Amino acid sequence: MAVSAADVKKLREKTGAGPMECKKALEETNGDFAQAEKLLKEKGLAAVEKRAGRATNEGKVFIKIKNNVAVLVELASETDFVARNPEFIALGGTIAELVLDKGYTEPNEELANMVTDLATKIRENMSLKRLKVVKAGAGEYLTQYIHGDGAIGVVVQMGSDKPEVFERDEVKEFAFTLALHVAAFNPLALDKSKVSQAVLTEQEEIFRKQMEGDEKLAGKPDNVIDNILKGKMSKYLSDICLLEQGYVKDEKFTVTQAVNNMNNQLGASLKVLDYVYFKVGE
Repeated sequence: MAVSAADVKKLREKTGAGPMECKKALEETNGDFAQAEKLLKEKGLAAVEKRAGRATNEGKVFIKIKNNVAVLVELASETDFVARNPEFIALGGTIAELVLDKGYTEPNEELANMVTDLATKIRENMSLKRLKVVKAGAGEYLTQYIHGDGAIGVVVQMGSDKPEVFERDEVKEFAFTLALHVAAFNPLALDKSKVSQAVLTEQEEIFRKQMEGDEKLAGKPDNVIDNILKGKMSKYLSDICLLEQGYVKDEKFTVTQAVNNMNNQLGASLKVLDYVYFKVGE
């Protein structure tokens, strides 16, 4: 049967398929638009299923904050080209909004189906790799930072004995800078108390092996070796713990000292309570 250009155009807009595919689908279904749309979706899904084993190491991080709740979403794709697709970007934002509105705390079938629908249309493997919800309590504040067009996303959670300070521009800017700091330095933990014993033990063993092979330390007394080891571990912890790292705007100060300096200006007690760091592909 003859297929009109208007019908082909309408089907293209609905499915994203090419003009020849739309024309062929309409011909195969005798002009039944709904059946043609279904046929194209089936073909698209089949194409996605063939690519299901392909790595999805590209994508974007999306963050939404509303009513003292933050959600981070990593939406993954095979290629950077698709990660820049406006529909892909819109989907990431929609998923984040839906998670907030419905109170989801982990990926589920509804969200997976949304990803599958777009993957079927674009015909590239996609996945909702992870999501994280952060809920702030009374007297707490959440801020976000997105780096590199969505390559890295950070949420920082802060608290204060005077929560009204979070209405002040300088405090909002300081919190944002802390989120930027996390994106730049990717700390392993908030502070020393958050570093697992397994990590500490492994790193201590690494340092001991290195010291055993250092000719300069050969024959040194055990107490000297122990003191050197303590110094190395102290430096290691200052490198990996957010509160001990040199502050991104002035590395002469640690993040803790920068927080204290802000507290002195405010006459309030600000604290960094936690943070979440997402990087695409990790």
